[in-house]
Amino acid sequence: MIDPIADLLTRIRNAGMASHEVTRSPHSKARERVVEILRDEGYLDGFSIEKSEGIGSELVIHLRYGEANVPAIHQMKRISKPGRRKYSSASDLPTVKSGLGVAIVSTSKGVMTDREARRLNVGGEVLCEIW
Repeated sequence: MIDPIADLLTRIRNAGMASHEVTRSPHSKARERVVEILRDEGYLDGFSIEKSEGIGSELVIHLRYGEANVPAIHQMKRISKPGRRKYSSASDLPTVKSGLGVAIVSTSKGVMTDREARRLNVGGEVLCEIW
């Protein structure tokens, strides 16, 4: 797999469009941190890590829905791609939907939201935007 973060976002997006309660993704520390941020921001109900029958383990992601079974995640957009990386300094980090959305940034201090990166005054690779 060339882009594991894009794969994770696609799995979550597809499960939301199909109104699934749960989706699964191969486990990695980066994927786990992205899912953890989405949970903390209120886009997901939660997640767990299960040992799979194969070599590794899986993330079991529980999606959140609002009234009339509308997914909490309206749109997810991959910003930095393997063919074209997008880096930003702390002062140039994007504000998603005037602060209503969240950008996930990979910094030297770990994967975090754009707000947290601005607070710590660190820049990095802008992985994705979610609203």
